[in-house]
Amino acid sequence: MTHLTTWPADDPGRVLRDTDRPDEIAAALAPIGVRFDQWTIVDLPSDAGQDAVLTAYREQVDKVIADEGFILVDVVALHPTEAPDWPATATAARAKFLAEHTHADAEVRFFAAGAGVFYLHIGDEVHAVLCEAGDLLSVPAGTTHWFDMGTSPSFTAVRFFHDADGWVGDFTGSDIASRFPDFDVLYAVAVAAR
Repeated sequence: MTHLTTWPADDPGRVLRDTDRPDEIAAALAPIGVRFDQWTIVDLPSDAGQDAVLTAYREQVDKVIADEGFILVDVVALHPTEAPDWPATATAARAKFLAEHTHADAEVRFFAAGAGVFYLHIGDEVHAVLCEAGDLLSVPAGTTHWFDMGTSPSFTAVRFFHDADGWVGDFTGSDIASRFPDFDVLYAVAVAAR
């Protein structure tokens, strides 16, 4: 269900590109400096912790570190639970990344499980990359973007950083994210298209 949708930044009702073919996704993103790749999925339990995930993907992780000089690698996981505070936890986690922002560092994510959408606002276009297990996305430093994990987040992702401080966002204050189809809409469309 990996999927790329591109719209004009001022018209989310007009689709410029819509594809679920990994080769087309990689080819469309390369000219704007975004790397898209796919790794073979390793079957892990849903509650696999950081050490298990990094061990399972050690060869690929080490190659990315060696090629790009990252100094911090971690795993972030968010999956539905029966805990009474789950809805509030999910809402707060989603809200943190849903506003448009940039980073002084590249944003590199590998999805070991689940799914999420990176929205890349580059020039006069917005590119929504629906990533699923096996997808690696590398967004250059300074790229204006936002991330949506949906109303019921479920994903495990490996994060790579050049900065020991990890994730640091510089928010633009724009409300552009509210004008585009969200994760739940894009995910439903991608599932229906399968």
